[in-house]
Amino acid sequence: MVSLYHQLMAMAYKDADTQLPVNRDLPNDVYRDKIFRELDCSVIEYMHDQMHMQAQKDILEKGFTEYPIFDSTRGVFTEGGPAFEGAGIFEKSHIQLCIRNPNCIKGFFLPRKETNFTTHLHALKPDGVFS
Repeated sequence: MVSLYHQLMAMAYKDADTQLPVNRDLPNDVYRDKIFRELDCSVIEYMHDQMHMQAQKDILEKGFTEYPIFDSTRGVFTEGGPAFEGAGIFEKSHIQLCIRNPNCIKGFFLPRKETNFTTHLHALKPDGVFS
């Protein structure tokens, strides 16, 4: 799905005689992870905008739409070098969420005061032996 919208966006940029954004590396990034993901972000936003416009058009014309409107998106980013020899996980791998529909956020919490976790563990196992 994303590759299709990348093609459509590339054609729209070409028609407008505009350069596509590009993903860029951080200076001195030995892993060349393309941390600045301006192209990726633009394509995803373009996709959502186009789908939303088509859905609105369908609703006006037909009273319904088959275009999905996404409440959220999730991306997995594998960054950095392998966490250890032979690893399939990387030092800086992470997941990012984007909640597009604020109605999906049912609440939030205030972070609590941080505690000393090792003291907490010692209280659970006073003999200091963990098996």
